[in-house]
Amino acid sequence: MQRRKRLTLEDLARSLGVHSSTVSRVMNPQTRHLISEEVAQRVLAAAAGLDFRPNGIASSLRTRRSHTVGVVLPDITNPLFPPILLGIDQVLSENGYVALVANAGSDRARQRFVVDQMLARQVDGLILATVTRRDPVLAHCIEDGIAVVTVNRSEAQGMVPDVVCDDRVGMRLTVDHLAGLGHRHIAHIAGPQTVSTGRLRRQGFVAAMKAHGMEARMVEAAAYTREDGRTACAAILNQWPDVTAIATGNDLIALGCYDALRAAGRRCPEDISLVGHNDMPLADMLAPPLTTVRIPHHEMGAQAARLLLDHIRGGGQANAQHIVLPPELVVRGSTAAPARDSR
Repeated sequence: MQRRKRLTLEDLARSLGVHSSTVSRVMNPQTRHLISEEVAQRVLAAAAGLDFRPNGIASSLRTRRSHTVGVVLPDITNPLFPPILLGIDQVLSENGYVALVANAGSDRARQRFVVDQMLARQVDGLILATVTRRDPVLAHCIEDGIAVVTVNRSEAQGMVPDVVCDDRVGMRLTVDHLAGLGHRHIAHIAGPQTVSTGRLRRQGFVAAMKAHGMEARMVEAAAYTREDGRTACAAILNQWPDVTAIATGNDLIALGCYDALRAAGRRCPEDISLVGHNDMPLADMLAPPLTTVRIPHHEMGAQAARLLLDHIRGGGQANAQHIVLPPELVVRGSTAAPARDSR
């Protein structure tokens, strides 16, 4: 079957009796305002009717912009990332950009490969959710001169703009809530200390426990996964059988705690209260519904996209702006006062 000849921008302009630059401006949301509303609507209607698609390669050769942004994730199955992606996509769409999304895992070689593939496809910038506190892949991006913003995590030197939540405050809200219920024996399952979320939430827990005059008991999970949460919770139950509450580094770790508590014959919240972190989708559908720290993930993604677009429009030069969003504690059924004999 012979492939139909692709309609060009010049063909569309000729059919409408307008200059090709007029069509070009209408097809770009950033310049559409330069054309009258009546002409713009006529061009858009004709483009839709004729199934016209702008030639992105030709446009990028002229403007040196692909209007594509690479978004690199550490775990595409983690429920916290879809809301972040929605926020990113909303802002990019409003500005005529599209996102190229890739799952890079935690392996540095794989992350470097993914970033290099995106750079080879001429993305205008990168939003990284994979960054560690001292990240050679990020350093590689900076050396390449590409516009970069990190989201949900930050690196230690503050070299690039980032959008994060106040992880220390989130953990303080958690400890204050548990202490207010009467808990005195509280443990924390920290996330990996190589990433900012793990380190800052641990710091927040230690500071909050000290403020309440309580001992900080902690176990570090190898990764932000249900499996590692199950292992870490079992270690806590074995090492500190008097623990009455567990503050976790994220909701997936908390899911593992549900598993470990059931396996040990411990009830939540009657025997042990449990607090997550992130308020991932469906956290309210668990049994019992999970008390957790809500992070504004959609806004986080939107802010990251705005920062990156500012970075791109500034020619790749930008101040390393640090945006910190406020967390909120959402109290549900997984926390309660400790049993009378454990106070």
